[in-house]
Amino acid sequence: MAVKLAPSTKRRTAFHELTVAEVRRLTEDAIEVTFAVPEELAGRFDYVPGQYVALRTMLDVDGEPKEVRRSYSICAEPRTFEDGSSEIRVAIKKDLGGTFSTWANEFLRAGDKLDVMSPMGQFISKHPMTEINNPESIDTTTEHSFVAVAAGSGITPVIAIARSVLAANPAVRLDLIYANKAAMDVMFLEELADLKDRYPARFALHHVLSREQRISPLLSGRIDAGKLRTMLTSVIRTEEVDEWFLCGPFELVQLCRDTLAERGVPAEKIRFELFTTGEPTKPEGQIGRPVSTDGSEDSYAINFNLDGLKGTVSSPTHARESILNAALRVRPDVPFACAGGVCGTCRAKLVSGTVDMDENYALEPDELAKGYVLTCQSRPTSSEVTVDYDA
Repeated sequence: MAVKLAPSTKRRTAFHELTVAEVRRLTEDAIEVTFAVPEELAGRFDYVPGQYVALRTMLDVDGEPKEVRRSYSICAEPRTFEDGSSEIRVAIKKDLGGTFSTWANEFLRAGDKLDVMSPMGQFISKHPMTEINNPESIDTTTEHSFVAVAAGSGITPVIAIARSVLAANPAVRLDLIYANKAAMDVMFLEELADLKDRYPARFALHHVLSREQRISPLLSGRIDAGKLRTMLTSVIRTEEVDEWFLCGPFELVQLCRDTLAERGVPAEKIRFELFTTGEPTKPEGQIGRPVSTDGSEDSYAINFNLDGLKGTVSSPTHARESILNAALRVRPDVPFACAGGVCGTCRAKLVSGTVDMDENYALEPDELAKGYVLTCQSRPTSSEVTVDYDA
């Protein structure tokens, strides 16, 4: 049952400076950061559970100040306080060699200020019970069965979805398969236990630990194809599931998608979000890559519309730069976050011309059919290309 998405899922992105209200330690290498949203910005930060925000700040990188952007999923259900203000909560897990995540875990404190982008993302339920910003459409009677598979920090958007759907509809059942290395690595351990206590008959929690022995062999070790098939046979009633939520590293998400496809689960029932593309050796976009242009070589003409203003930039054919990289050379405010084809922030509609899009982990099939592309991954293949960021 597909429904019209809440307006917040398609809003024009923009950064706003927010103050950190609290930094809470979740595990040894993960924190939860709460941003205070003042009343005058509350409407800009309405969101649907499962969406994410991009954070932006200046950090010292190799001795030079550099703008760093990272996207993080919102980990709490929407709430508004009596004074009209609200909040945004994200979880930041330290990645090995991660510039932003390491800095945040070691130095971010309450009172600090960061630029936070308006919430975005399509990792949301197609069922209206999670359209919290559209209360009249919330389904409170239909029986639904949801399953989520998450690994590590992939729990971040999933816990927001779980909290919301379980609270919104007493007829909902949700199974969560959550993979981690060890118990000490489990993010939101107490919160998940509280959900289990609050909804004992409707929320089933399956912790899978790869480096700790559990009573059940099914819950010990890595989730591989055999183990997943067994779970979908003995633990989950696959044929009764209305919607699937998959969030984690590329390998696990792809394994789940392939296995569900083998069992005949329609693709439209599966929602997924990646934290990495699984190709760490491949450059993530070309953000800020310098391009030499002297006007003497063959070039592509890239036209774009952004905030109602038209821009044009010439891109040498030999440079093979992305549309996003070219646009940023003349408009620094062109929207982007991950630049790896995962988040969808740089999405634009291809109005004319042709492009090659290297990767796409963000756009839905209907968006592709309508001509949308990820500009961080798209390179011109015609002499002139026009894209519309406002479409």
